[in-house]
Amino acid sequence: MPREHHPDGYRKHPRRPIGKRSAPERTADFREIWAPEWSPEALQDQGERCVDCGVPTCMSGCPIGNRIPEWNDLVHKEDWKEALQQLHATNNFPEFTGYTCPAPCEDACVLAVNDDAVAIKSIERAIVDKGWEEGWIQPEPPAERTGFQVAVVGSGPAGLAAAQQLNRAGHRVTVYERDDALGGLMTYGIPDFKFAKRRVDQRIDQLRQEGITFETSTEVGADLAADRLHDAYDATCLALGAQKHRELPVPGTGLDGVLPAMEFLPQENRRQQGQAAPGGVTAAHKNVVVLGGGSTGADCVATAHRQGAKQVVQIGINQKPPSERPADNPWPETAQVYTKTYAQEEGGAQEFAVNTTELADLDGDGRVDELRAERVDWTYENGSRTDKTVVDPDVRVPADLVLVAIGFVGPERNPFADLGVRQTDDGTVATDDRLMTDVDGVFAAGDARMGASLVVWAIGEGRDAARQVDRYLTGDTELPASLQTANPPLGR
Repeated sequence: MPREHHPDGYRKHPRRPIGKRSAPERTADFREIWAPEWSPEALQDQGERCVDCGVPTCMSGCPIGNRIPEWNDLVHKEDWKEALQQLHATNNFPEFTGYTCPAPCEDACVLAVNDDAVAIKSIERAIVDKGWEEGWIQPEPPAERTGFQVAVVGSGPAGLAAAQQLNRAGHRVTVYERDDALGGLMTYGIPDFKFAKRRVDQRIDQLRQEGITFETSTEVGADLAADRLHDAYDATCLALGAQKHRELPVPGTGLDGVLPAMEFLPQENRRQQGQAAPGGVTAAHKNVVVLGGGSTGADCVATAHRQGAKQVVQIGINQKPPSERPADNPWPETAQVYTKTYAQEEGGAQEFAVNTTELADLDGDGRVDELRAERVDWTYENGSRTDKTVVDPDVRVPADLVLVAIGFVGPERNPFADLGVRQTDDGTVATDDRLMTDVDGVFAAGDARMGASLVVWAIGEGRDAARQVDRYLTGDTELPASLQTANPPLGR
C-alpha cells in the first residue's frame, strides 16, 4: 500500500543523508568513504521531507533539470522503479552525480531558506544504487540505425552522455580516448575512495551493449590525424575536458617534489587498479602542502592521509567563508559558506588567506623543503580579489611535497586547430549557440567548451551537444535538452 504524502514531512523527519564511515576507519583503506548500507525506509522518510512547493527551485539549481520533486515523492511512496525512470529521463549517469556532485540543488531547496534542505543527493544515490541491485538498469539499443557515423573525442561524463544520447537516436558512435581506460577524470582524477571505478565500468559495459564502440590509447592529433577522423565521420563532438592546470606564478615551481594535482591523483588511482604508477610519487612520511581549497585539493589531502603523510596542510588563498550566508549571496544561489570537507574531517590543517610567495630549496639538492608565504586580508569587489593587506609577511611551512590544485584553464590540447577549431581567450573551445565550432560538423561540449566545472554540468553539456549533432545530421531532433539554468555554479 503506497504511503500517503504528508506536506509537513519536514517537521516529522530531521534531515538524515546517507552517512560516511568514521574517519579513522576510512583513512586506513582505499575503499569508498560512504556508509556501505542504507535503509530504504529512512530514505523514504527523507523523500517525505520534500514540501512539493509550487515553484521547485531545486530544479532551477540543477543544470540538467532533474525532476527532483517527482522522484522524492516516488521514493516516499516506495515506487523505486518509476523513480529510476524519472531520474534517467534527465540524467544518463545519476551515480556519477549522486556520489560526487556538491548538490547545488540542495542549496536551492525551498527548505534551505531557514531549515535543513531535503537530502536530494542521498535520495538520488539510493535510487540508482537500488536500480543496479535490482537489475532494472539494462542496455537500451536503438530499434533502428540512421546510417550516420559520429565520433566523440573524450570519454569523460560529457563524452559518454553525448555518445549514449546519439546512439539512442540511432547513429553509429565511436568514442576515442587517449588514456588506457575509459571514464576521463571519473576514472583517473577522482579517487577510488570517493567514487569506486566499478561504477564507471558497469556504465561502460551498458554502453558497449547498446552498440557504442570505444577506442582507448588513441590520441586524436597524435595517434590518429584530426583530418582523417573528420573525413571519416559525419559529425564529431569534442569532449576533451579541461586538464591544463593553472600555473603557480612563484619561484621554485620547478623543484622536485612540486607537481600538479592531476599528476599526483592518477598515480594512486592506477595503483588501486594494480597498474604501475609512472613517476612513483607518494606522500608517505612527508610534510605535504596542498595549494588550493577546492574539491581537487580535498582529494589530494585525503589521498595523502591514506598514503601515510607525516603532516598535511591545505592552503587556500581566499578568506575563510562565513558560517552563514552573507547578504550578497541570497537563496537560491549556491551557498558560499564554510563547510568542512570529508578530507578535513580526516585530519590535517587548513589555512585560509595565505598567499604563496616562494617554494624554497634549503639544502641545494634540487628538492622543495619549505613553502614561504604571506598571510593577508583581501578586499573583494564583485566576488573577485582586488587589494590586500599583509598581516604576516613571513609564513613558513615545511614542505617535502607540494601539490598544486589551484584550478584549470582549459583543454591541454586542440587537435583540431589545424582544421580551424578556434579557442577563446580563456583557453576553451569556441562554439556558437548550436555548440558547433568554426568547423562545420565539429561540436564541443563539457569542460572543453565551458571551462572546468561540475560533473553534472558536463552531463548536461553532453546531452545538449547530442541534441545539436542530431539536428545537424537529420534536420530535427527528438532528443531532450538539459535545463540551462540561470544559476550556474560559481567559477563556471
